[in-house]
Amino acid sequence: EVRLAETGGGMVQVGGSLRLSCAVFGKIFDDEGIGWFRQAPGKEREAVSCLIPSERFTHYGDSVKGRFTTSSDNSGKTVYLQMNSLKPEDTAVYYCALGSNCVPSRWGQGTQVTVSS
Repeated sequence: EVRLAETGGGMVQVGGSLRLSCAVFGKIFDDEGIGWFRQAPGKEREAVSCLIPSERFTHYGDSVKGRFTTSSDNSGKTVYLQMNSLKPEDTAVYYCALGSNCVPSRWGQGTQVTVSS
């Protein structure tokens, strides 16, 4: 059974940076990607990024392009989300998820990111 665990959330001031990590325990198939999603109170879940390690494919949501970067370690089992130039609207619970072609099917427990002005 695959399990995902996020770490690295916290509170940061506007303009600051945070790096989230997602550790994947279990097998990752070649067509599977690890995506980052976020959900703020009262808002719908939003796709932030996705990385398919075997293909070195990355994709970003429009709201984070140019500010956030996703990457992985050499094993592809730990995926990072480097978040720079953070804004108050980036405040949310961030989840990582694993799934074929970046369609999520298994989720981590989430980590809170709060950007204060």
